[in-house]
Amino acid sequence: MEHIFEKGKEGNEWTLLLLHGTGGDENDLMPLAGMIDPDASVLSVRGNVNENGMNRFFRRLAEGVFDEEDLIFRTKELKDFLDDAARKYGFDRSKVVAVGYSNGANIAGSILYHYENALNGAALLHPMVPLRGINLPSLKGIPVFIGAGKNDPICSAQEAVDLEKDLSGVGASVEVFWTNMGHQLTREEVEQASVWFKKKVKGEDS
Repeated sequence: MEHIFEKGKEGNEWTLLLLHGTGGDENDLMPLAGMIDPDASVLSVRGNVNENGMNRFFRRLAEGVFDEEDLIFRTKELKDFLDDAARKYGFDRSKVVAVGYSNGANIAGSILYHYENALNGAALLHPMVPLRGINLPSLKGIPVFIGAGKNDPICSAQEAVDLEKDLSGVGASVEVFWTNMGHQLTREEVEQASVWFKKKVKGEDS
């Protein structure tokens, strides 16, 4: 998978896995990494699916309707890539936290829905429920941040509510941050994700 890897500051064991939205690429979320933890390593990945010239992480049948078979295949592809990248670049595989927006948040959510211990946390910005009616692995103690817009026309507020319920139900420690905005990413939610990362992921006192 096309990607960027930047080694973090000596002594910082965390790696941020950046996952862009539809039509983005591996450069899009690099500024977010600097806001969330400027000293962490960064692995920013480009989705392997091309939809009318736009990069995505998995196919969809229509807006908001996922190609579930492809989603499952691409979720494994990304998880395997993450395993390989950890060996290649020498980062701690147990200290990877995903930061995904929109389509990137959905593939990150799908990793949580399918694999135990694949991520040590996730900031899901404007996500949807990746798959319904499946049994989730134990996510006991895994911190998850959900950034959601109450007026989001693409990812309805109910999606965030249902996602929080699913993840909490298998032990994840979920924090939902609401804005009155739509689908766009806001500085306010990124700043809130940074506070969450320091406190819930790294265990630092504010």
